[in-house]
Amino acid sequence: MTGALAIDVRALSKSFGDKQVVRDLDIQVQAGRVTGFVGPNGSGKTTTMRMLCGLLTPDEGEGKVLGLDFRKEARVIKRRTGYMTQKFSLYEDLTIAENLEFTARVYGMSDRRKRVDEALEKLGLTSRRNQPAGALSGGWKQRLALAAATLHEPDLLLLDEPTAGVDPKARREFWDEIHALAAGGLTVMVSTHYMDEAERCHDIAYIAYGRLMARGTTSELIDQSRLVTFRAEGATEEGMSADHLSTELSRKPGVEMAAPFGSALHVSGTDRAALEAAIAPYRRPGLTWTEARPTIEDVFIHLMNKAEDNFA
Repeated sequence: MTGALAIDVRALSKSFGDKQVVRDLDIQVQAGRVTGFVGPNGSGKTTTMRMLCGLLTPDEGEGKVLGLDFRKEARVIKRRTGYMTQKFSLYEDLTIAENLEFTARVYGMSDRRKRVDEALEKLGLTSRRNQPAGALSGGWKQRLALAAATLHEPDLLLLDEPTAGVDPKARREFWDEIHALAAGGLTVMVSTHYMDEAERCHDIAYIAYGRLMARGTTSELIDQSRLVTFRAEGATEEGMSADHLSTELSRKPGVEMAAPFGSALHVSGTDRAALEAAIAPYRRPGLTWTEARPTIEDVFIHLMNKAEDNFA
């Protein structure tokens, strides 16, 4: 990875009781980039983010965040980092403006009224400034939380599944704002379960049960997976459509995944010869088979199938 690193941490580990949630994790994030942090539930994404910004003390690990020792200078890193939690964590009985004014006081900011007004204007919240936060929809709560996380103009922004439960239009507007912030020099690390959001990141880190399993751009991760994917469309002469073959094909040797995509079917595996042998009996009249480039979702499911659940 070229360019200045906002995060450069090695051998990061954290346990809770007898469960090791993060195991020997190395993570580097380039300054001014939007890095997606992806993986199954319970894989240590939230724990990792909290350690990086000083909210949790790691058991092991060394390195720097924003050029500072992330263990010894955690207090300084906290003040230079914005963190948006997965669950809305502002005061629902306060208005939008009151929540931001409180946040400004916590950070000891000068010109608080002016800074709050600017944040409201920037994220389109001015007309709602006196509305109680608890009365907001999911999309507006998301905007408020982002305004609070960036009010003190941090150098690093950590977003923990920020768009869960938000409608597609609000999600798109949120991501437009994230990229605008990154264009201004902010480094962003965002965890998400949405594949379209992962593809909007400059690069992706895939973590599974505490271990980093893949790192790179969307295109690089697809190439690294060595997956081969065939797409079937149409229906057999007996009237069975391609998507109805998924259960049957998933049991065949060489088939790692068989997933319907609308009325089509994606069949993937890493052994080309075994995969072609598996689909050969299904090359019937009415069904059209073409080789397709794997999707990033194919790659993530492939990685998840290889991972060992540390809570199993």
